[in-house]
Amino acid sequence: MIRHGETEWNVKRRFQGRSDIPLNDEGRRLAHLTAKAMSDIAFTRVYTSPLKRAYETAMIIKGERDIPVIEDRRIIEIGFGVYEGLCCAKEGYNIPDPAFMNFFDKPEAYRPPEGAESIEDLQRRTADFLNEIMHNKAIEHETILVSTHGAALRGLLSNINHIEIRDFWRGGVHKNCAVTIVDVRDGKAFMVEEGKTFY
Repeated sequence: MIRHGETEWNVKRRFQGRSDIPLNDEGRRLAHLTAKAMSDIAFTRVYTSPLKRAYETAMIIKGERDIPVIEDRRIIEIGFGVYEGLCCAKEGYNIPDPAFMNFFDKPEAYRPPEGAESIEDLQRRTADFLNEIMHNKAIEHETILVSTHGAALRGLLSNINHIEIRDFWRGGVHKNCAVTIVDVRDGKAFMVEEGKTFY
C-alpha cells in the first residue's frame, strides 16, 4: 500500500480531500525513485483511488508490467467538503471552525464540515474494500499494489490493526510515496512493514 506522491497542495498544507490535484514534479520524482526500488516486485494487479495523484503514482509504480489497474472509490481520500483548499499551516491558516483540528488532535470528537465525510464513514468504506480483497479466493496468491491517500491509508491501517477512532492517527500521516507491506494469510492481515520510504 502506498500513499501518493507530493502535490502543490501538500507543499502549501492545503486540505485536498476529493479535490483532484495532480502530482507536482517532486511527487513524480519520488514516485519514480520508489518504482525503481520496487521494480523486482511481481505485482499482479493494482487498485487505485480514482484521483489523479493516486492514479499517476500507481501507474509510475506499475511501470511496464502488463497487469490490471482497477479504480476503486472506496480508497479515495476523505472528503473535507467546504473546507477543501483551505490551509492548516501556521502561516496562512484560514479554517473558520476552531474545533476543526479535532480531525487530527481528537478524532473521536471530529465533526465534519458541510459536505464532508466522517472518519467513521471512511473507516467503514476502507473496511469494505479490505474485506473484499482479503477474502477473495481468486486473488489470494496475488501480490497487489494499493495506491491511496494519507487519511484513507490510515483508515485501511486502523482496520488492519483494530484501532479505535481516538487512536486513528497513531503512527502519523505517512510521507508521500511511503510504502506499507501487509501479508494476508487465511483471510487475516499481518503488518510486515509500515511507512517505508525509498528516497
